[in-house]
Amino acid sequence: MSELVLPPARGQILRGERLAPFTWFRVGGPADALFLPADADDLAQFLAQLGPEIPVSVLGVGSNVIVRDGGIEGLVIRLAGRAFGQIEPLEGARIKAGAGALDSMLAKAAAKAGIAGLEFYVGVPGTIGGALTMNAGCYGRETRDVLVEATLMSRSGEAVSIPASEFGFSYRNNDLPPDLIFLDATFQGRPDAPDAIEKRMAQISAKREGSQPIREKTGGSTFKNPTLPSGDKLSAWMLVDEAGLRGRKRGGAAVSDKHANFLINTGEAKAADIEGLGEDIRAAVLAKNGVQLEWEIKRVGRV
Repeated sequence: MSELVLPPARGQILRGERLAPFTWFRVGGPADALFLPADADDLAQFLAQLGPEIPVSVLGVGSNVIVRDGGIEGLVIRLAGRAFGQIEPLEGARIKAGAGALDSMLAKAAAKAGIAGLEFYVGVPGTIGGALTMNAGCYGRETRDVLVEATLMSRSGEAVSIPASEFGFSYRNNDLPPDLIFLDATFQGRPDAPDAIEKRMAQISAKREGSQPIREKTGGSTFKNPTLPSGDKLSAWMLVDEAGLRGRKRGGAAVSDKHANFLINTGEAKAADIEGLGEDIRAAVLAKNGVQLEWEIKRVGRV
């Protein structure tokens, strides 16, 4: 693809920037262009002038994504820095967070403000933007349980507020148009003593530390927990275990010995190793149990 013709901006525009350092797996090729907007106004003005033929994608902290080795075509937008990471407690046990804020920081800020109900976010990797995109959650709670509304920006640079009722949330998904960019969100909690909230958060963190390979180059859960036609729910990690795949390797990628629904980069893995291992797992589980696992980690870019 020829070099993209992009409008001017106050933020940074990086050409051919490798995306591996921006992902938890530490794999992935370059973006044709990476845009780090200075603030929401900068993003709006940039999008309003951006050619409609240029593909646009958004990357958070890359906790739940595999960027393929060929990189990403078009423009990648990353909402980073203070302008997109602000967290502000509000009246009525509500709290507002920028799309670039870490989920764990939202949980900690809510605890400090005496707002309960958001403790589960301390166990969710990634940013608020990612949580809104995939209805992130853990330990029985999801984003749809606490979201009030979110501010989004269209491809044309127009900002609009959308209530949670219009998201069409489902398991690890929403029904909003994929070209919308999240800017911030407001969440509803309930009043409680900060020390009681922090105690519950510590329990969640300890459970996550003891059961997930969070010290490795990894992502979030690799596969969604499948639901059978009968309505019964299965655990993806258990299906992977039953297929005898815990510890299985492909190139520099491996199935975690600690949690079978996590893939890890053991050192010098390529994105193709990780995605290929995931496809090996899907084929093995289908052959063993007749269940087709569905990817929860997003795979993006050119092969």
